[in-house]
Formats: sequence, structure tokens, C-alpha cells
Amino acid sequence: MQNVQLTAAMRSNLLALQSTAKLMGVTQERLATGRKVNSPIDDASAYFSAKIGFDKADDLSALKADMGEALQKIKTALHATDAADSIMKQMKGLIQQAKSTADTTERASLAQQYDQLKGQLADLLTNDAEYKGTNLLKANNDLVVNFNEDASSSITIASVDTTGASYAVDAATNSWASDTDIAAAETDLNTAISAFRNLSKNLAAQSTYIQTRIDFTQNLINVFKTGAEDLTAADVNEEGANMLALQTRQQLAVTALSLSSQAAQSVLRLF
Repeated sequence: MQNVQLTAAMRSNLLALQSTAKLMGVTQERLATGRKVNSPIDDASAYFSAKIGFDKADDLSALKADMGEALQKIKTALHATDAADSIMKQMKGLIQQAKSTADTTERASLAQQYDQLKGQLADLLTNDAEYKGTNLLKANNDLVVNFNEDASSSITIASVDTTGASYAVDAATNSWASDTDIAAAETDLNTAISAFRNLSKNLAAQSTYIQTRIDFTQNLINVFKTGAEDLTAADVNEEGANMLALQTRQQLAVTALSLSSQAAQSVLRLF
């Protein structure tokens, strides 16, 4: 098939339509994405500079997520130490009751309740203080938190063996038949209470520090994203005005094409 021959006027108007359609496509993409630079073709320098910023923000976001997970592990340990303190307060109350009575049967009952709470305390610290495989209240569960991509800035939160001498409530109750048994249990419990409260303070301080680093990292993410967006962001108002102008130009080109076609048809009427 031979090419259709267009008049000069029709071809000129067709080219104008094609150019307008192309510009409308660009403007529609900018309005849809909110960016004036969507590929290296648009502006290679701005595109790759912005990409560096967005990539950096993504890397920091991943680090922030890891810090958030670490924070949850610390909070889990903190909740466990708070619960342990509550249990030990109950144990302390049983000791005070035992000290206030000479009835061996009552003392034996109180000692049994004390042992039950001691079992709950051990189970809480061993099994219930774990978050996603990490229990900071068990030995060999140290937690390393990185604050930058190459791990040159980090903190290690050492786990604590709560079955050790300073934390464990190991004194045998022996039914608390004697005042000596009760005194031994009280001394052991007081040592554990003091150790757990110091541990709680330490965990709370580390929790606060990591939260500070999370906030700092979020600010950095915002800085990098804002910088990248400034390089690529489109002015929506301007692009909206461009679209209206292009639509008007398109309508005029269609009208002009129609008129040039009518001019060509008028020549046929001469024959």
C-alpha cells in the first residue's frame, strides 16, 4: 500500500497534535507521580542525586526497624523484671506473715505458698521473658544494636543470668520451722529484689538511649527524603495549569486539522 499523501496544512496540524499528545503524556505522568523527574531521561543529574538520597533513606529505615525490634526485646525484659518485682513483693509479704506467728502449721503453709511463687518467678524469667528468640534475662543472649550501615556505631546489651547468686531466690524454706530459716529466706530475697531493681534501671536507661537513636534516625530519614524529593518533585499547580493549556491546544489542533481537511474536500467539489 502506498503512503497516504497529506496536504501541508494537514501534516502541520497532525504534527502539532502529536507534539501536544506527547507533552500531555509527560504532564500526566508528573501529576500521577508528583515528580517532574521520573527517569534519567528527564534529568540524569537530578535523578541519580535523588536516588542516592532515597537509597540512603531506605537503608536507614531498615536500621530503624532493627532498632525497633531491639527496643521491643529490652521492653520485654523490663516487663519481666516488673512482674518479678511484683512476685517478690508477694513473697516478702509471706515472710512478714511467717515472722509474725509461731504456729508451725501456719508457717509451713506460708512456706509452701512462698515456694509456689518462687517457681512462678523462675518460670517467668526463664520462659516468659523471651522476644523472638532473645531473652535478656538468660545467659548467652547478648543483644547487639547497630546504629549505622557499617556497624561502626553500635551498642551491646549484655544479657543477665538471673539464675546466678545475685538474682536467684535459692534459700530453702524448710517449712520455716525456725526463725533462722525465715531470716535466711528474707536475706536471700532482699538481695534478689535489690539486684532486679538495679537491672530494671539499667534496662530502662538502655531503652531510653535506643529510643533516642530511633528518633534521630527518623530525622535523618526525613532529611534525606526531603532532599531527594526537592530534586524531583513537580509543582502540581503548575502541571495542572500545563494540562489545561495542552488540552486547549489539542482542541485547537483538532479543529485546525478538521478545517484543513475541509479545505482539501472543497477542491474535489470543483470536479
